[in-house]
Amino acid sequence: MSGDSSSTWPANQIKPFLDYLFSECGLAVNTVLAYKRDLRRFNHYCKIQKLHNPKNLKPLDVQNFARSLSQRHLATSTIARHLVTVRMFMRFHLLNRLVDQDICSLMETPKTWQRLPRVLSKLQTATLIEAVDPDDPLFLRNRALLELLYATGMRASELADMELTGVNFQIGFIRCIGKGRKERIIPVHESALAMLKQYQQQLRPALLKEKKCDNLFVSRTGRSLSRIEIWRIVKRAALKAGMAGHVTAHTLRHCFGTHLLQGGAALRSVQEMLVFDDTTTTQIYTHVDQQHLRSIHKKYHPRS
Repeated sequence: MSGDSSSTWPANQIKPFLDYLFSECGLAVNTVLAYKRDLRRFNHYCKIQKLHNPKNLKPLDVQNFARSLSQRHLATSTIARHLVTVRMFMRFHLLNRLVDQDICSLMETPKTWQRLPRVLSKLQTATLIEAVDPDDPLFLRNRALLELLYATGMRASELADMELTGVNFQIGFIRCIGKGRKERIIPVHESALAMLKQYQQQLRPALLKEKKCDNLFVSRTGRSLSRIEIWRIVKRAALKAGMAGHVTAHTLRHCFGTHLLQGGAALRSVQEMLVFDDTTTTQIYTHVDQQHLRSIHKKYHPRS
């Protein structure tokens, strides 16, 4: 590491750390980019505080960094994410013997209130999917996209990366590659598969023209559809359906999990199909499952 005090120390190790997250930890590109943004903010703080050497960092310095984020009125969940980033960054330094101890080992992240995600009712979800204009030249693609998001609980990024070979129409399953290159097989109901087949046979070749693309969903110019474009398609459908509030592709993911639980699916089965990032997400659906059980108990127990 350079001894130049004019260069703030985190900048010297950010790229190797990000390479480590991507190549060795197998984190998704969007996750690595989030770490990069958080570290830039930490780097800026260290520069202001003249903290040029990681060995001189104290737990109080990281706590003061968190306090500075709070003074900027950032959400508690955002501050917690920054601290997780710094914690992993410092452990990377320890792994490479750039520091003698893990100063973050005893630090706690801010307690975050776990808000339940917005979940549409089954009728609202159907209204959202059916809001796609049949006269739109991209109707088959957009309708198939919404059907698949709700039928599988896939993330927008997973759907954007999905290839043609990932769909098995014969047995009614799709193969999804998620975060950390984790693979999962998800069943798909017949109506979603039927719409997907129409798109694949009738519209997709017309969009591609002479171009080649392995991705399942493509743009009007024949290139692979991005995660942002998928979010825009959902947003447009929500506006056309007259739905106020924040409705995104991730809303359909939560609808998928919640509606399965409400229909009697086992929590473990839903977990396997969704593949949660962490235990806090599992707790969201545990809460939903408990609500479902409570309603059953109240309805059928003779003393309720």
